[in-house]
Amino acid sequence: QVRLVESGGGLVQAGGSLRLSCVASGRAFGTYAMGWFRQAPGKEREFVATISWTGSRIAYADSVKGRFTISRDNAKNTGYLRMNSLKPEDTAVYYCAARMSAIVTTDSDDYDYWGQGTQVTVSS
Repeated sequence: QVRLVESGGGLVQAGGSLRLSCVASGRAFGTYAMGWFRQAPGKEREFVATISWTGSRIAYADSVKGRFTISRDNAKNTGYLRMNSLKPEDTAVYYCAARMSAIVTTDSDDYDYWGQGTQVTVSS
């Protein structure tokens, strides 16, 4: 069992930055891949970024590539999503997720555990 708790969301102006954190508890943090997903009002949940348990494999959605950076600190049981150059279209609830596998994936159905989400609102 893994419990995930996100934090760091908030209201920011377009062009600003935020760093989301995801603190994990339960199973050893360094044994699973992590992902970030987001869901805007009236839209389906979409993939944002994922990182393998060693950090050696990373993938991003095209919409955030070059602006967002995913990372993890296994010693602190924490994953991060650094978001720069934020746009109004980045407004959504952001979720972190854990996948009990060494293989990274962009499909939300492949993730086993989810946090409760943190709201990110970008004003124009």
